[in-house]
Amino acid sequence: MTNCKNAGVSKRFMYVNRRAPHGAIYALECLELVLVTAAFDQDQCLVFMDDGVFLLKKNQDPAAIGAKNFSLTYRALGDYDVEKIYVEKESLQARGLTEADLLIPVTVVSSKELGEIMHAQDVVIGA
Repeated sequence: MTNCKNAGVSKRFMYVNRRAPHGAIYALECLELVLVTAAFDQDQCLVFMDDGVFLLKKNQDPAAIGAKNFSLTYRALGDYDVEKIYVEKESLQARGLTEADLLIPVTVVSSKELGEIMHAQDVVIGA
């Protein structure tokens, strides 16, 4: 018989997206990891900051660079009960974006608030 001391204990996971949406696989792989983790009922949140805020921008069309547009997949997060989605306010402002420019509902937080949220996590994974 196996005795796992942490069996059934949920961890708090944070996935941080800091890179632009196209030209690398990081963002897509992070999104896939979030969806897989959601199937195991873990407490998770998703963060978009720096150029990662462009991942949620409406009307993306990366066809000119031969990339696939996976941005609409973010709309499925609600179906997987991924509801804690944070966007850093300063990153939005620095890139001339507002909450209205984004594909999905998010919680916009300051960098200070984001730091506090990050500090409360058990695992932080950056992409």
